[in-house]
Amino acid sequence: MPFKLIIDNKEVFLDKKIKLIDLTHNDKSIICARVNNLTRDLNYEIDHDAKIDFLKLTDHGAMQVYETSIRYLFSMAAYLLYPTLKFKMTYSINRSIFVQILNKNKTININMVNSIEDKMHELVNKDLPFERLIIDKEKAYDIYKQYGMDDRAKILKYRPEKIVHFYRCDNYYNYMYGRMVPSTGYLNDFDLRIYNPGLLISYPRSELNGQIPKYKDEQTFSSSLIDTQNWNNVVSLDDVNKINYSIKNKEAVETINLCENRHNRMLCELGQRIEDRINSIRLICIAGPSSSGKTTFSDRLVMELESRGIKPVRISIDDYYKNREDVPLGEDGTPDYEAIEALDVEQFNKDVIDLLNGKVVTLRIFDFKTNTIKKGRTLKIGEHDPLVIEGIHALNEKMTNLIPKYYKFKIYISPQAQINIDRENPISITDIRLLRRIVRDYKYRNASAIETFSMWPNVRKGEFKWIYDTQEDADYVFDSFLNYELCVLKKYALPLLTNIEQDNQYFPDAERLLRLLKYFKDVEDKWVPCNSLLREFIGGSCYRDGKTRNN
Repeated sequence: MPFKLIIDNKEVFLDKKIKLIDLTHNDKSIICARVNNLTRDLNYEIDHDAKIDFLKLTDHGAMQVYETSIRYLFSMAAYLLYPTLKFKMTYSINRSIFVQILNKNKTININMVNSIEDKMHELVNKDLPFERLIIDKEKAYDIYKQYGMDDRAKILKYRPEKIVHFYRCDNYYNYMYGRMVPSTGYLNDFDLRIYNPGLLISYPRSELNGQIPKYKDEQTFSSSLIDTQNWNNVVSLDDVNKINYSIKNKEAVETINLCENRHNRMLCELGQRIEDRINSIRLICIAGPSSSGKTTFSDRLVMELESRGIKPVRISIDDYYKNREDVPLGEDGTPDYEAIEALDVEQFNKDVIDLLNGKVVTLRIFDFKTNTIKKGRTLKIGEHDPLVIEGIHALNEKMTNLIPKYYKFKIYISPQAQINIDRENPISITDIRLLRRIVRDYKYRNASAIETFSMWPNVRKGEFKWIYDTQEDADYVFDSFLNYELCVLKKYALPLLTNIEQDNQYFPDAERLLRLLKYFKDVEDKWVPCNSLLREFIGGSCYRDGKTRNN
């Protein structure tokens, strides 16, 4: 039967089944496609009416396919050179993948890195095809055992389907939980760099127009990731199987308390650091990307400091927004409330300095419903009472440019999740924050998942522009991730994601998050403490629950 394809708004009529790759004219800059809004690899055969969007590395969906394929290519090259080598991949600094060698008495060295990189380029030059296979669970289990993937074999029991997908390349089998490019010849853009005790794999990023990020050693961020990874390993909560095992065998409440106690310990450590410097600290600045748990963290930090006899006073940066007509416009022509120019920085600095100098100050309030500035509370602070500010620009020196650095204590908060589905498949920190926000937006704003997805690109753009470059200046990095949280968020997120229809533009994103959540066991939220950072997203917090949250 004849069928119609719409490609780049042009109609094409065909009467025989055709592979998507045959429609690309061998253009290797095309990574994958969306067919009627479903992400498909280019080997997908089509014989029906469809709208086709071919995606390049400037598209986030294509970047994910490329990154999945790069991990496969690395694993294949490493296996061919070092068949007994075991390693773990996690998302790391410089928007890259960190590879940690797990074999005892085997360390990474420059020769090993160069050998693997050369082998990867050799495989790329051979342009070997990736063949997608569907295999039943029993055969998949045998393949995993053959390749020493014991961790992946354990995951099979959490997979509800009776079949498993694989990709075969020149008699090598593996699967990275995502679509792949058609062949190794598409993967000529990557960098490997030794980064003790492992190596970094850099790849093109969509937010950089398909370019590889320039290398920058982010020591503060790296140190916090290593601390998180070490803790995960110590308590054995670094992958899906171990998290599910802990919940099943130790009971959920014990696993929850274990994770919450880590946050308690970090808050205690942070409180001690501030107490040790309290005679010089006048401004405590808290920032982090969207859905990091900044609001609840700020509440808990204030209580921690009060228990030490310190009396912090909070000022909201959000109250210093300019009138709507004075807010700069973004690229889309709408007011850019994420820009620092949207804030009255001069007035903020004046109020802060007056307070620090012992003056009585009447603060302002920004009414978001009417977009107007109103009078707020009048206060005077004690000689050693620190001010606490929290917001997207809190660590930006431009925001507090009249206050010397010596008087500031800067805190960066973000979920630093270093957990995996299995050793070669890390879970995206960004996806964890996105799930948090989807659940929270519905809970507190009655916003659908579609609305949250629609805002997310601009949120991410603001994070890259205003937040990530400030994290290296932080005095303390607080990891807000709770290893059990996806088990709790699952109940709230599933119905919101499954309501998104296939013809919706955000269906591929919803599908990706649904695939992730299905691996986690359910945990009842009744065991989550009322002061947990997770309560900021699911409700039931003992801190101002129900307050509107905008970031």
